Formats: sequence, C-alpha cells, structure tokens
Amino acid sequence: MKILGACPLDCPDGCSWVVDVQDGKAVGLRGNKEHPVTRGALCVKVNRYLEQVHSPERITHPLRRVGPKGEGRFERITWDEALDEIATRLTGIIAEHGGEAIWPFHGNGSLGYVQGLEGFSGRRFFNALGSSLHEPTICSIAGNTGLNYTLGTAGGMDPEDLAQSKLILLWGTNPLTTGHHIWKFIQDSGAYTVAIDPVRSRTAERCDEHLAPLPGTDAALALGLMHVIVSLGAEDGDFLAEHTEGWPEFRSRVEEYTPERTAEITGLPVERIVALGERIARTRPTAIRVSQGIQRHAGGGMALRTLACLPGVTGDWAIPGGGLHYSTSGHFELDVEGLSRHDLLPHPVRTLSMTRMGEALLDPAGPPVKALFVIAANPVGSNPDQRRVIEGLAREDLFTVVLEHFQTDTADYADIVLPATMQPEHLDVIAAYGNLYLVWNEPAVAPPGECLPTTETFRRLAHRMGLTEPALFESDEELANQVLKNYDIDRLRAEGFLKIEPKPVPQGKLQFVSARAVEDGHDPLAGYTPPADPGDGLVLISAASHYFLNSTFGANPELRRRAGEPRVTIHPDDAAARGISDGDAVTVGNARGSFDAIATVSDAVRPGVAATEKGRWAKHTGGATVNATIAERDSDYGGGAVFHDNRVVITPRTHAADDQAPSASSTLRA
Repeated sequence: MKILGACPLDCPDGCSWVVDVQDGKAVGLRGNKEHPVTRGALCVKVNRYLEQVHSPERITHPLRRVGPKGEGRFERITWDEALDEIATRLTGIIAEHGGEAIWPFHGNGSLGYVQGLEGFSGRRFFNALGSSLHEPTICSIAGNTGLNYTLGTAGGMDPEDLAQSKLILLWGTNPLTTGHHIWKFIQDSGAYTVAIDPVRSRTAERCDEHLAPLPGTDAALALGLMHVIVSLGAEDGDFLAEHTEGWPEFRSRVEEYTPERTAEITGLPVERIVALGERIARTRPTAIRVSQGIQRHAGGGMALRTLACLPGVTGDWAIPGGGLHYSTSGHFELDVEGLSRHDLLPHPVRTLSMTRMGEALLDPAGPPVKALFVIAANPVGSNPDQRRVIEGLAREDLFTVVLEHFQTDTADYADIVLPATMQPEHLDVIAAYGNLYLVWNEPAVAPPGECLPTTETFRRLAHRMGLTEPALFESDEELANQVLKNYDIDRLRAEGFLKIEPKPVPQGKLQFVSARAVEDGHDPLAGYTPPADPGDGLVLISAASHYFLNSTFGANPELRRRAGEPRVTIHPDDAAARGISDGDAVTVGNARGSFDAIATVSDAVRPGVAATEKGRWAKHTGGATVNATIAERDSDYGGGAVFHDNRVVITPRTHAADDQAPSASSTLRA
C-alpha cells in the first residue's frame, strides 16, 4: 500500500513523499515523482527518515525525571500519571503566579500546521490558560519584516520562474545543502550563476562565479551594484516612475556607495563589484535567490529590504524570471488566526522572544517563568547563548515538559517527557516556504508504543484540567479544515498536493522610502546597517550542515558518522598567524563560551572569516556546540537572531593547555 505524505522538516522545499506500507509497517519512503518540485527525490537527510521512525532510541512512553536536571535519568510512567502531574502543577502555578508564568516554547521541528509550526493548534490550549505568547524570532523574522517594508509582502517571486532567468544571484544561500530542489530550476534556465557568500559552499563550487564579501555587508554590496547600474544609465525609468515611491531620495543614497566605498566595506575588489554591476545592468531577467542566513546579523532586516530594491531599479520585478525569492509564505491564505484562537485569551498577555530564552528564564522583565512546555524544539542545541539557556533550564523551580521523539539535550532537563508521533503516524498539512505548493500528509501507520499526536496530547490535557471550551477538543480533520478554509481540501487530500495562486509582488508600489519603517522607528530609506559584534577575532559563520537539519538527525548514527567531528574552517593566512595547521585540535570561543573542533585550513573561507556547522548535540561534543559562542542580541527588525554576527578567538588545543584551562563542557556547567 502506498500513502501520500509530506516532509515536515524546516526546509523550504516542503516535499511530497510516498510511504510504502506492508503489514502495518512503513517499509519504504521516497519522493513523489508527480510533485513538480520534489520530482521523486528526497535529500540525504530525509532519505534516512524511516531510521528515525523505527529507531530503538525513540521515546515511546511518558517519562518522569528521577535524577538531577541535565543528567537525563528518567523512569517510565503512565499517561494518567503524566497528565495528573502536569495538570496539578499548572493549576498551582496559575493560582500563585497567573497564566503568564507558563511559556509554550514552540520550535520548527515540524512545519505542519496541525501538529507543529509554532504550535498553532496547541496554542488554543495555552490561550485558554492565559499563558504567555511565544514569538518565533529564531528563523526569518528580520528578513520578512524588511521585505514587507519594501514590497508590502515577503512573498517574492515564484521560484519555478527561475527556469526563465538569464542571470541568477545565489545570495547568502547554499541550496545544494539546504533545499536542493530549486537547483533543478536553476539548471533548467541555463543562466549565468553567481554565488555571493563569505564561504565557498557546495553551491558556490557549482556556480560560474563566486564573490565572498565580509559577513553582514550584503546591503552595502547591493547598493554598490545599484550604483554601477545607475552610472551606466541602465535603470528602468518606466518601472521606477510607475511602480515605485521614493526613487529620487533612494537614488541619492545609492550614489553614496561608489565601487571604491563598497569595496572598502565588503572587502571585495573594485573590479569584481563593477563587473557584476555591469552584468546585472545588461542582463534581463535577473533573479536573486536569498535565504535566511544573511538576515541573522545586526543589519539583517535592512539587508533584505535593500536587496529587494535591486530588481526595482532594473525593472526585473515586472519580468517573468526576474525578482527576488526569499520565502513564499506570504502567498498562502491560511487561517492561522482561526487555528490559534487568540480570542480565547482571558486578558492581554506578554510575548516572550524565542531567541531570548536565557534572559526570560534567568532575568525576566515581568512575571517569572515557572512552567515551560517545549514542543518541536531543542533550545539547548538551537538557541543563542547555550550556557545561559542551560542555566535557565537547570532551575529546580522551573517545571518543564518536553514533547519529543528522542532524548535530546533539552529533554535531559525536563521534569516530564511526553512521546510524540512522527509524520507517517498523524494527519498534517504543509505549506512550503520555498515554493507555492500545499501538501497533505495522510497517516500511514499506527504510532509505536504510547506515542500521541501533539493535538491529542493537548485534548487530553484540556480534559484533565477541566476545561470545557469546545474548540479545545476539535479533531485533526476539523483543525485542517479550519486552516485550509480558503482552499479545496477535498482535492488536496485526494491528489496529495495543490499549487496556489501567487499574489502580486510588490503589493502596490515598491517602497524605497517606507512609512511603515518610520512608524516602527527605523530609517525611512533602504540602506546599509553594519555588523555590531564588538568582540575580537574572526567572524564565525555557523551554517547548515549537509547531514543535520537544525538539530534533527543529530542522533542518527549514520548521519553523525558522515558529518564527522565538529570542524572549523580557517583561511591559511589566519591559521598561520595563530600557529594552527590543518587537522589541529582547536578551541573556538569568546566571553560567552567555547567549543572544541578540528581545524580545516582552506581558502574556502576568506581572510577574517571562520566557518563551522550547526546541528550537533552538546552531549555528543563535549558539552558544548557553536551556540555557546552566540549572543542573545536582537537583529535590527523584529528581534531576530544574530547567529552570524559573532566574533571568536581560535586557539590551538594542546594537552598542556587542557590541563590548565577549563574545557568547553566545564565552562558551560560553571
């Protein structure tokens, strides 16, 4: 039997897959050949997804902590015992501290609109309790905000239109690792491809040209390229006159970014800037593919705001195959509010930032957080300032419930761990953020052991707490009908996927000068905001791994073997200055923390930059990962994370030094 489903993981591609079922067990998983983006292929990670489903390490029954927080020692309990304990603790916390003392911390371990995606369905339960709201600031909020200032939407171009492009700028993105299906449309185009990335990634290796600007200087480069275009008289006067606002003011700003000034800011040769600007000036259509990496720094929102101006200057927004693609989420008309039901809140409540977890748990500005629900997330592995996150989770007065598949670093700090279903075991709906397809996920097999869908967990908990609001007990089918009320759900369920109609981009006129930005306290003009990390040393990029997806698959033995030990790539000039050779053991750190790695000396990174990968679990790497070095600071727009606005010192790690200095793991526990 073959069951159509959808990959739930935090990847733009939103793949449609086929589950082969024999005797009630999932025995095969493959990409759906009928889906125009998936085209029958999954990625190196998801090809091993059934190993996750059938893993002997999977949590399949409720657990209660029996040792100190962080040790990961638990005993098996029944669902009744777990629900009773949770209901009793929550009732007491609400009575003493109010509902805002509860923080439902939702992550992107599942992008399903029914079972995951910041817990839109579980949000109903927490709203009924009056709990704090959760702001998912860790991923793409800065870029979304910046694009909205310029375009009125973050939706962007249909990535399938890349097949019509003549020039494609792959700006701060590595799709061959982080969403490879778009590469097929790039290949179909035959376009000249330029990778703009401080690191020579897998994708950059395959492009016609690679430019490596200093991290966080992308907006300055965009302004410099527009300067070249305008100096050639190649701007599209008709588009600027009819479809934009604020061009005279923005042109004055563009004229400030001469190739020489741009070179000084970005670290690129003047001639490379001029050559690319000239290529863009004479090539229509030109498309820009940009992903979340470049907006994870102090000027991240401004970077996307300014990049979206470039196709406005050239008129590419009006040409099929031209424009910018960041996220297609803005095109979907999903009833998220109807799913979340914020009207169930008994009164206004505070909002807690996802990327400020250490601060909220240790130094709260308002009521203390006394109960934490972690759902589809592993903040010890994914959040900034790992040491403070661990310190907060270790609080004995913090009651923590984790819904999980595996005993993650975060689950080790839980009081109660609840077993959650995986994608072939529940109903769900996926809306891709890298294309325009809705994908239906039909349950294919029964859950193992006592695993429950997240929706069912909250239905049972609502009943146990004596709540009577009917919306808290709606079935998964009813929840799916709610979020998809603007689409043909019967057709979607029957066919497995459905392409939606994109909205116009820009919506209205493109805003070089944004009144909304002014209202929010920002520069009225698109421009450049420099990086802000005041530390010494090298700028550290911590990009996505080819073998892990965030921290998902961090426990998979084969993918861990392929990924190997944690490594940090350093330019030969920087390595020589520090007495580091290829293959040396090194410590990478700053005032916040450190982690251990093996040095790769290579010109794959430019001087002044080091590169490593995210996704490993701290318990597998000596107690710390790259996130031990990341600051809990906000980007310019929306309170986004600053993972790539991070300076570190890299030093050789010798046995003598290890005897005299605290290790990364002991530093975390101090």
